[in-house]
Amino acid sequence: MKGSQPLREMRLAGRAIGARGRSIRTRAKRSVGSVGFPYRAPEVPRGVTVPELPSRLEANYETAWAREAPARAVRRLLQAGPLRLFVKIVADPEIAGLDRLADFHPAKNEDPPALIFTPNHHSHLDTGLCLMAIPEPWRSKIVVGAAADYFFTTRISAASSALMLNAIPIDRESLSRKSSDFAKQLIDEGWSLLLFPEGGRSPDGWGQPFKGGAAYLSARTGAPIVPVYIDGAGAIFGKGMKRLKPGRTKVVFGQPLPPVEGENTRRFNERIELAVTELGDEALSDWWGARQRAAATRHSPGPNTGAGAASGRSPSTASSARQGSAPVRSAPGPSSTS
Repeated sequence: MKGSQPLREMRLAGRAIGARGRSIRTRAKRSVGSVGFPYRAPEVPRGVTVPELPSRLEANYETAWAREAPARAVRRLLQAGPLRLFVKIVADPEIAGLDRLADFHPAKNEDPPALIFTPNHHSHLDTGLCLMAIPEPWRSKIVVGAAADYFFTTRISAASSALMLNAIPIDRESLSRKSSDFAKQLIDEGWSLLLFPEGGRSPDGWGQPFKGGAAYLSARTGAPIVPVYIDGAGAIFGKGMKRLKPGRTKVVFGQPLPPVEGENTRRFNERIELAVTELGDEALSDWWGARQRAAATRHSPGPNTGAGAASGRSPSTASSARQGSAPVRSAPGPSSTS
């Protein structure tokens, strides 16, 4: 039939075009396949197992970009706006003891000396509270030591922690040589550090023994330790809590502790823990009473004790409860029961 002739011609033309296209694709594949190393990955001989590349997360996450000028500018905006507003609404912090840092304030147009801030640790709010409470000029140049196995396990969480908090990954169990050298480098460059000597949040509202990483870094670099006590954060969002429970908090700064020549890390670490313990007593009672009890080597409240920070009670009420029969973890050094 006459009508079928054009249809057959169209089909034949389509087949010819398809064959031509397949021929071109085949030649292209062969051309690409003929390109070898270094444009393609080298071939692996049979029977050879290629080792996996080291992870770029957790302790290996690179944070140098977060200390560059663009990231610092973004972080300054985030901390001055959303983070400060959030902390104010949720925790309403009272800040005390800033006058104890007066001797370390630099002269005009001078860089501040590097300090190592060592607060007790009860809540994820602790980092934000400290960053808002630490005064300038240290606030603008401070690095937060964060648990590598918690904050740096995914690219999103790692990048967020580095950008928002200027966090660096730290092994919470022990200070490795790599982390120690890196922290020393930062201190030598003028960065201050925020480290949590307990290594993690208190699981039950009671204080945990301090690890010696901060004391070791201070002794190695000469940067003084600033003890810090945070009261009330555990009642707002303690470990295991699913929802925020807004309340009030208090952040107390202590007198900076320089390393003493000849003092070993263990003794210095005990001195740091005792200083935070005394600040806890001060936060929950008053400065004079805390100094009297410290001078008399009486049993003082320990960091993150369950009777106060976790209870959500006012400082005066918590202090009264602690003076009763509630057990409190003893601070290091000599003490006697009251």
